[in-house]
Amino acid sequence: MKARERKREALVAKYAAKRAALKEAGDYDALQKLPKNASPVRLHNRCKLTGRPRGYMRQFGISRVTFREMALNGLIPGVKKSSW
Repeated sequence: MKARERKREALVAKYAAKRAALKEAGDYDALQKLPKNASPVRLHNRCKLTGRPRGYMRQFGISRVTFREMALNGLIPGVKKSSW
């Protein structure tokens, strides 16, 4: 799944300028003929380490589960478990 997502990211980057130009011109027929995965809407945030799609934390780019494990092991600078 991680590889598939990277493939989509590459396609989105490749067709970004062409999509913008077609949208500006209002040529929706040509826009329809581009690959489906060239649309940025089809991208989904995934954990960079595990590929988990849910519980993604944008600030760190990892899932909540991975974040917790790394924070408890002291692998994320400036983050520590709070207790009161």
